[in-house]
Amino acid sequence: MRLLLDTHTLLWAFNGSSSLSTRARRLLEDGANEILVSAVSAWEIATKVRLGKLATGEDLISDFSFYLAQLGVDSLPISIEHALRAGRLPGEHRDPFDRMLIAQAQAEDIPILSNDRIFDEYHVQRVW
Repeated sequence: MRLLLDTHTLLWAFNGSSSLSTRARRLLEDGANEILVSAVSAWEIATKVRLGKLATGEDLISDFSFYLAQLGVDSLPISIEHALRAGRLPGEHRDPFDRMLIAQAQAEDIPILSNDRIFDEYHVQRVW
């Protein structure tokens, strides 16, 4: 199964957080799954570190590719199609990071691993 991680899911996976659901943890640990992390998550984490909203992210952004490899996930670049789709999404949800994740999940036809119900409003398959 291919899965796109929401940024909080990625952070919780890195930290071994108990906030991950049992199902999420099982899916992350299953080597048969292709786990993807969007470039937008790197942008979101770096932005939050810069703004002082994510103190624990400094180590992560110092060598993001290394940590992704350690977790066994692949990166998902942002394409022109993703950007156009994110910009055209309807609704009032203003979080540009979530909008890009929604657009990528729709365009790539992959579920998103997240506990955030906002994705349900955009007809994205959400797994938690």
